[in-house]
Amino acid sequence: MPVEIRELVIRMTVDDAAGKGNTGAGESQDNTPEAIIKTCVEKVMEILKDQRER
Repeated sequence: MPVEIRELVIRMTVDDAAGKGNTGAGESQDNTPEAIIKTCVEKVMEILKDQRER
């Protein structure tokens, strides 16, 4: 019987001094508001697509 996770809580602490060299795996270093919004929209669209495929 498959297990379905209905809620996942992720917490993190950001330290500006420690994270200047690493922006994440495959993430763009462009931190303009437009780039952030574009990334968020792309991720939301991926989530919606995955939900429709189920």
